[in-house]
Amino acid sequence: MDIVARDILSDKLKQQFGFDSFKGNQKAIMENLLAGKDTFVLMPTGGGKSLCYQLPALLLEGTAIIISPLIALMKNQVDAMRNFSEEDGIAHFLNSSLSKNAIEQVKDDVLSGKTKLLYVAPESLTKDEYIDFLRRATISFYAIDEAHCISEWGHDFRPEYRRIRPIINEISVHALIALTATATPKVQHDIQKNLGMTDATVFKSSFNRPNLYYEIRPKDINIDREIIRYIRAHEGKSGIIYCLSRRKVEELTNILVANNIKALPYHAGMDTQQRTANQDAFLMEKVDVIVATIAFGMGIDKPDVRYVIHYDMPKSLEGYYQETGRAGRDGGEGLCIAFYSHKDLQKLEKFMQGKPIAEQEIGKQLLIETTAYAETSVCRRKVLLHYFGEIYHEESCGNCDNCLNPKKQIEAKEYLLTILEIVVLLHEQFKAEYLVDLLLGNKTSEIQCYKHEALEAFGSGKDEGERTWNAVIRQAIIAGYISKEIENYGILRITDKGRDFLVAPQSFKITEDNEFSTDADEALLQSGGTSAADPVLYSMMKDLRKRISKRMDIPPFVIFQDPSLEAMATTYPISIEELQNIPGVGNGKAKRYGIEFIELIKRHVKENEIERPEDLRVRTVANKSKVKVAIIQRIDRKIALDEIALTSGLEFSELLDEIEAIVYSGTRINIDYFVKDVIDEERMAEIYDYFKDSETDSLSEALDTLGDSFSEDEIRLIRIKFLSEMAN
Repeated sequence: MDIVARDILSDKLKQQFGFDSFKGNQKAIMENLLAGKDTFVLMPTGGGKSLCYQLPALLLEGTAIIISPLIALMKNQVDAMRNFSEEDGIAHFLNSSLSKNAIEQVKDDVLSGKTKLLYVAPESLTKDEYIDFLRRATISFYAIDEAHCISEWGHDFRPEYRRIRPIINEISVHALIALTATATPKVQHDIQKNLGMTDATVFKSSFNRPNLYYEIRPKDINIDREIIRYIRAHEGKSGIIYCLSRRKVEELTNILVANNIKALPYHAGMDTQQRTANQDAFLMEKVDVIVATIAFGMGIDKPDVRYVIHYDMPKSLEGYYQETGRAGRDGGEGLCIAFYSHKDLQKLEKFMQGKPIAEQEIGKQLLIETTAYAETSVCRRKVLLHYFGEIYHEESCGNCDNCLNPKKQIEAKEYLLTILEIVVLLHEQFKAEYLVDLLLGNKTSEIQCYKHEALEAFGSGKDEGERTWNAVIRQAIIAGYISKEIENYGILRITDKGRDFLVAPQSFKITEDNEFSTDADEALLQSGGTSAADPVLYSMMKDLRKRISKRMDIPPFVIFQDPSLEAMATTYPISIEELQNIPGVGNGKAKRYGIEFIELIKRHVKENEIERPEDLRVRTVANKSKVKVAIIQRIDRKIALDEIALTSGLEFSELLDEIEAIVYSGTRINIDYFVKDVIDEERMAEIYDYFKDSETDSLSEALDTLGDSFSEDEIRLIRIKFLSEMAN
């Protein structure tokens, strides 16, 4: 390209977009594309990927075809381009949301040469009528946005993306530009191979976003209160909260609104018009918070999102990186808070069952990487960048929870030697989990299959524990002593640096991983509520609960569970209305058992001159949930519970979660019609009698006491029956 063309590029940038200079690799990328060469762009969110194809499209003859995964993303991009131009026809999108007349207008504008950018969904490309139409158009180049959707190893795999290359060949071959904000080396190779662009010029920007602060918090029953407190501390600032399920999006939005926070939901189950309206309300700052599934935010040009909260950990680090990348795109404050519970990831792994084995293996490895990131006590920026094939040379970034609260390091030279020796001993054929099981002496079916329980190393590391060995392996990978073959499902290989270490060991220090409870709710139940803000009041309420239980001849947990007492000892409810907003209470229980507790709390508050933390009170809307109302109505009509689960889009265990919440909050329901069909009368009586005599409603204790002959579902069903009859 000659100097004149380069000047035109800079002039057009100023004239069309108002920018004085290019960012990073932008100019080199555009020059490569204008020269008709295939181009692969790996650039973090906020780096200016869209401009890399928008400006060349304006300069070249014909229409650039932009293949994009989301209707909302297309609309946002088209609106942005039209704002830079006097002619609306300069940019269009073509997808299922358009009327027949609108589609004809798009076709006319493209064929007449008005349109410089045409955004198309991959699904639309497969339609014969669109293929025939595009054959008649003058095409300048193809841009594949969010190109990670091509790879099965990407966080948002879309099968339709795998068909892009054959369809392009069918329409007409032109230069390709593929762009993504998240791609490991494996995903990058997969994209280029599938698009037939292995010879493309690759432009890779750093994944480091220094302005983003990363923090992982343990997820427990007080998560809603913690999120409300966090949002109030950042009042007036824009934020996104990501949840994995549509149901949780709706529930959390309702809770935020009930607590006077301007919030709206966004998920694929809503109609297009409502989704667009909610997105626009967020962009126009009519609301502060969007509660969304991963569908929200791709390409959304809102530079001042100040915090991104993950209610649930995502399925992969690619997903986490892309979603956190929507914070602080203007270079200002960007706070990324994720709530982690190992139980959540176990649930995600369970959902994979039934999928093809290869898909399950990929999904499992991605979850293992997410777990490693969440539990590590090493600099989070270092771990995240390493995952994307980038080395972060600083020991501390100074802008993540682990760097701001560093743990003491321990010498781990001998531990690393042990790991490296076992990797060699096993001929570099096994994963990290296998090595840890071997060291701990776990006789798994896989270890027995290979007869590795006979090895001297079997059980040799049980004194150190699982957390230590995981930390050694994870930190040895980051330090470059071991590599993990992701494409071979996580098999560990020893590197040259690792072989040198075996010959001449030197100091190797690690920090132990952070410890997260595997089940925060259960842990709180077992702890006796020791985290209550007011231990004196908590103890008094436990005594009162015991007296009432003796008087009424019912177990204490039937009255109020420990977490409910813990919440009362934190927020000091002094009226029935306030009490029924306590988690696990509800209207029924508040009226039945609440008066004595309210009187006790009132006296305690008055005698100790306690200022009640009204601002921390979480108004719940769980009892008004549409899902719960629908479940109660169906149970009243005696519809089988497994059928209710199926028609509600819930796993059976999730349905039981909902029914337990209904019963614990004081609503009486009758599931006898279902229980009698699925559980033998004698077994039913044995479980029922157990709860009658038990001091706790703990599921794990019930399973231990009743033995393996009873399933978890059976015990939960009878617990629901018992609580409904005794408590409500």
